[in-house]
Order: sequence, then C-alpha cells, then structure tokens
Amino acid sequence: MMSALDNPHHDADDDGVEQTAPVWAVFGDLMSGLVGAFVLILIGVLVMQMDLVANLQAEVQKRQQEESRRMALEKALAIPLQSGRVTLNNGRIGISGAVLFPMNSDELRADGRQLLKSLVPPLKVYLAERDQMLMVSGFTDNIPVPARNTRFEDNMELSAQRALNVTRALIEEGMPRQRVFSAAFGAEQPVASNADEKGRALNRRVEMAPVPKRDAATSTAATTTSVVKP
Repeated sequence: MMSALDNPHHDADDDGVEQTAPVWAVFGDLMSGLVGAFVLILIGVLVMQMDLVANLQAEVQKRQQEESRRMALEKALAIPLQSGRVTLNNGRIGISGAVLFPMNSDELRADGRQLLKSLVPPLKVYLAERDQMLMVSGFTDNIPVPARNTRFEDNMELSAQRALNVTRALIEEGMPRQRVFSAAFGAEQPVASNADEKGRALNRRVEMAPVPKRDAATSTAATTTSVVKP
C-alpha cells in the first residue's frame, strides 16, 4: 500500500486546493457586497424618483386649484370686471384709488360706493362657499401727504383709513363682518414706477383678496390697521 509519504504529489495538490479556495471565497464576498450596494443605490434612486413624482403631482394639483379659484372668481365678478373699473390679477381684486376717493382723501365717492355695493353679493357667496375671508388692503404712491392735510400724518395712515372705510362700506352693504378685515401698506408694494403720474395713479389703489382664515389671522397680526367696530 502506498502511503502519503510515497506520493509527494498528494500534498502538493492538497496545498494548492487549500490556497486557492479562500481566493474564490473572498471574490464571492466581494461580488455579494457589490450586488448589495447596487441594490441599495437602486432603491435610493427609486425613492428619489417617487419623491419627485409626488412633488410634481402636488405642484400640478396646486396650480389646478389656483386656476380653478381664479376662474371661479372671474365668474363671480363677471359684471364688475366688464365695467372696466375693477381688475383681477392673481386672485387680487384691484380698484383704482381715483374711482373710490378724491386725491389725499378717505371719503368714498358716491359712484365708488355703488361699485363696492355691486361686489358684495358675488363676493359674499364666493367667500361662504370656501369659508374664506376678504382682506382689504390700502396702497398709496410715494408722494408724501401735503403738510396742509392735517388729517393724515403720512401715506401709511391715509392707506389705513381708506382700507378701513372700504371695509365698513362693504359691511354696510351686506358683507358679514366676520368675513372681512382691513390692512394698510402705504407706499409699499407698488405695481408701477412712481417716476411719473401714470405710474403713481396705478399705485394709489385698494385691493381685495380672498384668503384662508389661517392666513387672515397671520395678516391681521402683522398689518391690520384696526378692527371694524359694530
């Protein structure tokens, strides 16, 4: 019988197997690790794509809702808009200051009050259907109030009183008082250049915008001029 000592090739072959086996094991572990890493990367990419799709869908839905609100508001204000004395831009109802008030005054013109009266019925329905409030904002140009006008200290006070008087007029014409509040911005947020009279005339305005109640609370805390009293 031949022993292991009589067969020198036996040990050499065994040694070769013992040396090469760990190499394949390491290679297998490496491949497993690479596959695992690839799977994790793939999952991460898929999650990011899902987030992007969700964000895109949310943005599309938001724009659709804004467009729906705009169209509903245009429909509600169809008659006043056709008169040309009211504008609608990004959900903001704009009325020129000249339509509502004499220069540097907070006294409503008779035809300005009639215009406000015509806005109450459609706005009242619109706000009630959506459980929203109406923010009435006053704006002026950047020309200081004349010194001879002792009624108002500055443009901020003038815009505040104008917004308040419009708010009161709306309530007197049937707008529920819990649906409307006033705010003042003075010469801030111009819509045109104050370098010429045409631009300044555009900046002297009153705007009305439907807002959710939570936004109304924030706006009231920041810019409300005063509370409408019974």
